[in-house]
Amino acid sequence: MMAEKPPLENIRIIDLSRVWSGPMAVRMLADLGAEVILIDAPQTRIKSKESLELLKQAKHNGRYFPYLPAGDPGDDPWNRQGTYNDFNRNKLGITMDLTKMAGQELFKRLVKISDVVVENYTPRVMKNFGLDYPVLQTINPRIVMISLPGYGMSGPYRDFPAYGTTLEQHAGFSSVMGYPDSGPYRTQSTYADPVASVTAASAIMLALIYRNKVGKGQYIDLAQIESSICLLGELILDYEMNGRNPKRMGNRHASMAPHGCYRCKGNESWITIAISSNEEWLSLCKALGNPKWVQEERFSSQTSRWHNQDELDRLIENWTVNYNNYELMNLLQHEGVPTGAVLNAKELVENAHLDKRDYFVKQDHPSVGIRPYPGLPFKFSDIQPTYYRPAPRVDEHTEYVFGNLLGISHEEIEILISKHVIGNNSG
Repeated sequence: MMAEKPPLENIRIIDLSRVWSGPMAVRMLADLGAEVILIDAPQTRIKSKESLELLKQAKHNGRYFPYLPAGDPGDDPWNRQGTYNDFNRNKLGITMDLTKMAGQELFKRLVKISDVVVENYTPRVMKNFGLDYPVLQTINPRIVMISLPGYGMSGPYRDFPAYGTTLEQHAGFSSVMGYPDSGPYRTQSTYADPVASVTAASAIMLALIYRNKVGKGQYIDLAQIESSICLLGELILDYEMNGRNPKRMGNRHASMAPHGCYRCKGNESWITIAISSNEEWLSLCKALGNPKWVQEERFSSQTSRWHNQDELDRLIENWTVNYNNYELMNLLQHEGVPTGAVLNAKELVENAHLDKRDYFVKQDHPSVGIRPYPGLPFKFSDIQPTYYRPAPRVDEHTEYVFGNLLGISHEEIEILISKHVIGNNSG
């Protein structure tokens, strides 16, 4: 039986964050019922005809924009950007110029009726606005504020700008990605961003639990680089205990063998296999049909297999290339072999298992139509996520936020719009 009300229904969040790390964290809380007010800068909307024409000209010349539907900027690219629409569902959208005194005063009024403020600027920005935590705390002692700069709010790197594409390397991940004779490499998913997102969502919830106990809010200083370093675990421990720096091993493992990515039938078709015990090895041998070579001395133990991986991988791949990767995954899993097909984006979106679990959420956005978006990465027995609103169009909720929540008259709103303190919802 589902809960009648979402668990965060009475929580209001002001979201100043950009790109991925902050927006995804807040989206998770919005999916659980929090009312989120997303504040963009007035410059978010591409108002100049010249900017829009440059985008259209680039498309005409064959340049592809992967985060726009069909690579097309359309007439309102500010509302069509894929990652923006992905990370901002269930949010209310307004713009506000925080460089102006009037914008700062409006922000303070929102803080007074809110529970959480989220931002991922460099540390100097909120202080320059006159809106850092000491100021907000005097307005609302129960406010929880979280900052997600790349390097945290203290230390010699505090003011360094950062993206996931640089933090991934600085956090040590790239140093172990690659092969012994090549690398370092990076992922294409800016791994530091989603790691910081999940960490931030957890930290916000803990701060709200603390507030419910003691009656006051607090400030959270989350360095994105530190949330990534937490996941290096055994690699850092090896250096701390043994003074050894990890080496790049490609798809191999420090102790497991076979352990790798093997070619299957078809173009760019692969499967991963990871054997951690002799029992799993025997299961793999059974699936292989117990060919004579599995009985050879060089493959008789986990250690001997590890020392003969080149030949072992060649023999396994001679077998895997005869199968479709999905077919082979099912065959091996049936025998108890840990394995997984290597999927691309298309295969993920069309994956039957994920479809059965209702992981992807289809939403109809006025500017991009019906598209699938990732849902929450967990399921509760008694809580139903609230996927009720697509990402807001820029300034879509101007009247609701300033009129309904703050009680500002329509005439006053029009004056604020005319002074470019806030934006209107006409496009």
